[in-house]
Amino acid sequence: MKKLVGLIVLTSFFVTCGCASTGGVGTSKSYHGPTGLQLYSLRDQFKAQGVVPVLDLVQKWGFKYVEVSDTYGMTPAEFKAELDKRSLVPIGKHFPYDRLQKDIDGVIKEAKALGLTSVGCAWLGHKPPFDEAQCRAGAEVFNKAGKALAEQGMKFYFHNHGFEFVPHGDGTLFDLLVKETDPKYVSFQMDVMWTIFPGQDPVKLLEKYPDRWFMFHLKDLKKGVPTGSLSGKTDKSNDVPIGSGQVNWSALLKAAQKVGVKYYFIEDESPTVVDQIPQSLRYLEQLEF
Repeated sequence: MKKLVGLIVLTSFFVTCGCASTGGVGTSKSYHGPTGLQLYSLRDQFKAQGVVPVLDLVQKWGFKYVEVSDTYGMTPAEFKAELDKRSLVPIGKHFPYDRLQKDIDGVIKEAKALGLTSVGCAWLGHKPPFDEAQCRAGAEVFNKAGKALAEQGMKFYFHNHGFEFVPHGDGTLFDLLVKETDPKYVSFQMDVMWTIFPGQDPVKLLEKYPDRWFMFHLKDLKKGVPTGSLSGKTDKSNDVPIGSGQVNWSALLKAAQKVGVKYYFIEDESPTVVDQIPQSLRYLEQLEF
């Protein structure tokens, strides 16, 4: 009888938390993920506590896939070993624009040591305001870096940060960036908050470029925060648990799955990140559309 009661309780737990989904943590019957974590979310914890306890927490939350941000005093190989101990799979890492431009061989070496399958960039090196000349220069850098990475079996992606949506012609400079980058070598990672914040519709962007989106950063924008800014900056407290902000996640994730986005990483830059990540996971695990 005790065994039966224990089994019922255990089954109830998995159904309640959404873990019954075959897609893993942070997935549901409708949203299949996989849901990973951008480790930049825990940058303050890494600095204060060190690598080992923070990666233990990531494992405890149930994540399998991670996007690396820094190695916090460890060599890439040492950091990779700690990931391996916890069966955490590193997919990508953002590298500075100037390293992609001037040290692509060093980037490739580091990426290989970390066991990455892809390399990203989160901020195009530019002097505000972002303009056509800087956009075209960035596209050239990305094409060259992407080709070099492809020759080593890795994929390159650019993460939008909001400043790219300057009006240009019949669209924006983001449209020009997509047009001027070679789809064989350059893919894109949509940061949802940095798409909503400058006043863009993420579903329409997915539908406009269905073959270019490789990854997502799952991030929500606090209700009431004005949109339309091209600064690429907002208060960290405006980064709220998924499902509590301005994003229509049902429509967006349905569209993302339709175009074949491969990885979805929670990125939470808020000061209450440790509390918010479990809330975001619970929301995703009950999402239906």
